[in-house]
Amino acid sequence: MPVLTRVASQAQPFVPEPITDAEAAAMFRATLNLFRLWGVSDDQAATILDLPRRTFARWKAGDMGRLGRDGKARLSNLMGIHKALKLVFQDPTRGYTWIKAPNDAFAGRSALDVMLGGELTDLMRVRRYLDAERGGW
Repeated sequence: MPVLTRVASQAQPFVPEPITDAEAAAMFRATLNLFRLWGVSDDQAATILDLPRRTFARWKAGDMGRLGRDGKARLSNLMGIHKALKLVFQDPTRGYTWIKAPNDAFAGRSALDVMLGGELTDLMRVRRYLDAERGGW
């Protein structure tokens, strides 16, 4: 039987690198496509991203400004929701329609209804739920 030897570990805690402006711009473009697939209106998208409607329209047209930390966190959570849906549902269409379906976990509201609360924590709530459903953390 092999003998286990204790090895001193100097493991450092994981500290993610900040999201760059270029990465945020790429996530914004991906999010626009995601919103289209989910059937999210521009007004709803502006609420989810916490942007004034006119700013959202300008950014959607390609004249994107700089996103702050909150905006980058919102995009990151939306990408996490998309990834989790891809893992939970084999058929992408089911994931796209799930967003608008009533859900007991949200007191009969849909995930979109939750996200339309407009707070970053609303996006995080949906992401945490999906991560737990898929067995992630």
